[in-house]
Amino acid sequence: MRLLYIEDDAMLRDSVSKGLQHEGYTVDAVGDGRSGLQAMTTHAYDLLLLDLGLPRIDGNAVLAALRQRGDTIPVLILTARDAIADCVRSLNAGADDYLVKPFDLQELAARVQALLRRRAGRADALVRHGALELNTTTHAVTLGGAGVALSAREFAVLQALLERPGAILSVPQLEEKIYGWGDEIGSNTVEVYIHGLRKKLGAGLIGNVRGVGYMMSPPQ
Repeated sequence: MRLLYIEDDAMLRDSVSKGLQHEGYTVDAVGDGRSGLQAMTTHAYDLLLLDLGLPRIDGNAVLAALRQRGDTIPVLILTARDAIADCVRSLNAGADDYLVKPFDLQELAARVQALLRRRAGRADALVRHGALELNTTTHAVTLGGAGVALSAREFAVLQALLERPGAILSVPQLEEKIYGWGDEIGSNTVEVYIHGLRKKLGAGLIGNVRGVGYMMSPPQ
């Protein structure tokens, strides 16, 4: 899952980004609203973490611009503004959740998980596909009840495919999910992760539509 974090406090931006990366997310971070809007026109994100008191374009204006253009990305407001009126205003303007600074990283991670589950139409952290189960909170993967050890990027590729089980995802779409700014993307890396997943979970688990991309095969 790839997140965008817009926060002008560099120290907070760095610490929260690292904390969420430790939770398994790919995080891009910028320090002002205009850069955030620009990032969202060139990259596909699963969730936006948004401060309100931003330079250049403030958070409320960023939220308004997204909703006016029909962008339905989940938005979690992270702000020092603790007045009920500010919370109500943001939620009514299209925000999905509101968390007041200072906040606990565990609570933030739980709220991010809840919003992503809601977007995927799931009530819990388990994603099931036949005998395969993936836990988006603990990052545990089991096949027929037996645990399977995956690398962080193998897990990210599998999660991206499971979130859209009937869809074909191209290599660039998968790269968008697992790489952030500054990450070096080697040639054929997605194919390497797919090969690893097939070796660990079964050769027929992930189908390949030649020249288009990859998709989950129907569960057996």
